[in-house]
Amino acid sequence: MIDEIDRRILVLLQSDASIPCSKIASEVGLSQPQCWRRIQQFRRDGWISNVVALLDRAKLGVGTQLFVHIRVAKKDPTSLAEFSRAIRELPEVLECHAVLGSFDFMLRVVVPSLDAYQRFHFDKLDQVPHVCEARCMTSVAEVKYTTSLPLM
Repeated sequence: MIDEIDRRILVLLQSDASIPCSKIASEVGLSQPQCWRRIQQFRRDGWISNVVALLDRAKLGVGTQLFVHIRVAKKDPTSLAEFSRAIRELPEVLECHAVLGSFDFMLRVVVPSLDAYQRFHFDKLDQVPHVCEARCMTSVAEVKYTTSLPLM
């Protein structure tokens, strides 16, 4: 299990993974070697799975975000595996969640425009195996976005 110092280290890393270890150590009251060892242990134990740069969607020309509810025709393991494999191949799909309720999956899709989504829908999404219905909602404003987990 992690202690309070570990939590504080992880909170700092979630806010900016490029913070020098010396600064993290100073913030949490450890020596730099002790802090570095803890961070390395987090990586070895899988507490830190990736260190990435978060990019600005709008500046990169993919500022239109949509949420797509998918119903699949077949729910047997083979069909679901085929669906999942095809969805993972679509770079426009940032997230795909199996959900409970009136739909089977929810996708988070980013594209340059609504016209681009229309092309994505007909050229790619309609080609995914076992999709029998797709309903989309357009995000008009992002009220909250974070990648930080609540650790405190």
